Amino acid sequence: MSIAIRDVREHELDSVLALNNAAGPAILPLDAAKLRSLYESAEYFRVAERDGTIAGFLLGFGSGAAHQSDNFAWFRARNTAFFYIDRIVVASRRRGGGVGRALYADVQSYAELRYPQLCCEVLLEPGTDHALLFHGSFGFREVGQNLMPGGHRAAMLMKDLCSYAWVRETYGDALPNAPWLLQPRATLSDAPTIAAHRPTGTCA
Repeated sequence: MSIAIRDVREHELDSVLALNNAAGPAILPLDAAKLRSLYESAEYFRVAERDGTIAGFLLGFGSGAAHQSDNFAWFRARNTAFFYIDRIVVASRRRGGGVGRALYADVQSYAELRYPQLCCEVLLEPGTDHALLFHGSFGFREVGQNLMPGGHRAAMLMKDLCSYAWVRETYGDALPNAPWLLQPRATLSDAPTIAAHRPTGTCA
């Protein structure tokens, strides 16, 4: 069956919470209040649906967001403009079936029109090697490590978004008025469009 990527719906937050907290050591647990806060503030919060059920989700923030995260703050202290993936979770029975790659393809298609870099972290805990391998195969590179409150150490990963420079040069500060270019969540009116910064490094 195909994978559908769409905005999360409010009544699905309980399912998303259960999915997050069953994810294992690679994902920090959430409570309902924290998830509600993320739902209300995230620039991007989408689910992957397969066979009529939620198979995974991804949420993220632009670099200008008022997001309370130690890892987000680490990236913002070192970079001017980026899109930060706060977390991606795939249901255990759906892993290896393309759900994670579908979510990453969707968030990259959103971010590369607006930001020069895509950032995330992977906790360096036993059993998280598969997450490092996944991100490496998707073009991320480690740019440092962060010792988080509570003693968790994270590999800080970044990927240059090669389409950003062309989009910026071609369209300047405003994207065309096309439905597929709208913000993923229509309720968000203060998310940036195209930030006036260029990526560092090179893209193959």
